Amino acid sequence: MTVPMTAAELYRHGLRLLLEKDIPGWVDLWDEDGVLEFPFAPQGWPERLEGRQAIADYMRHYPDHVDLHDFPDVHIHRTTVPGTIVVEMRGVGRLVKTDSPFDMTYIAVVTVEDGRITSYRDYWNPLAVQQPGADFVGAN
Repeated sequence: MTVPMTAAELYRHGLRLLLEKDIPGWVDLWDEDGVLEFPFAPQGWPERLEGRQAIADYMRHYPDHVDLHDFPDVHIHRTTVPGTIVVEMRGVGRLVKTDSPFDMTYIAVVTVEDGRITSYRDYWNPLAVQQPGADFVGAN
């Protein structure tokens, strides 16, 4: 019997998949009924995605718009809730459409059950998507 990854291990694995632009692999880390929330989503961006398929549809074209190069500052904090972590991090790269720098800060609250992500609240910086080429949601 294989022991599922811890929430921190699964999260770090997910970051590697995003850097490799393996969106299907990243989506496979999700529970079928997983929920991805964006509490700070600006107008026109989704606030809540329910289910692995909705998350896959949202992320499908991400690498065509944001070319991630690194997550240089990842700090994972364990909580008193089993399977739940709080992550502080930065994602850096470039916006494909404009070839301009991409630098986003995030705080995420992530819950993993039975080796799958069941809840991910992504508190990303909504100001960063105001630059030209960052609006990959409307471009899909």
